[in-house]
Amino acid sequence: MPQTRYLIPAGFQRSETEVQRSRFITSVEAATTPEEALAFVACLKQEFPDANHNCWAYLVGPPGSSDRIGLSDDGEPHGAAGKPMLTVIQHGNIGDIVVVVTRYFGGIKLGKGGMVKAYTQAVQTALTQLKTVEKIDWQKLSICFDYSYLSSVERLLPDFEAEIIDRQFAVQIALQLKCPLEQKEHLQKQLTNLTAGHVSFQAAD
Repeated sequence: MPQTRYLIPAGFQRSETEVQRSRFITSVEAATTPEEALAFVACLKQEFPDANHNCWAYLVGPPGSSDRIGLSDDGEPHGAAGKPMLTVIQHGNIGDIVVVVTRYFGGIKLGKGGMVKAYTQAVQTALTQLKTVEKIDWQKLSICFDYSYLSSVERLLPDFEAEIIDRQFAVQIALQLKCPLEQKEHLQKQLTNLTAGHVSFQAAD
């Protein structure tokens, strides 16, 4: 089953490192699609149009995934910037992330090995400072049951991280819930057991 919850950047983050007088400005943001990632890259290029390089890498999806990734050395020697940047974020236990490292050349050549180290360090520094939140694939579910089960159902819901969004009181009680995708099937099973089968389920929009 695909990973449906994982850490993502909580918002925009920026850090700066310096190597042999070259400035490396690292900007990080969340991106849920490749288009969002590339739009962020475009914004950074507009913000730093006079930089020598705006190298970037992104990973859309769960941490470590490789089906929706992108990278660019932006004029640096092939493999000296984008690839090491991507390697860091693929091993950073964070998903849905885009990173741009802006370099202002300081006059001292680093060599390819030095550049790999510098770009790696720039991203690692940014990730150690990055604030994250958990991305959860929430699923909505509507349930109906007799009034006698209400208190038992309400006690059960927190065990599955389920929350009540809406309540309707008629011949039966109708609750609209939201719960993490991976909990949905288990929740339905426990609700069925709790009510001895006297519960009906309906997928909500």
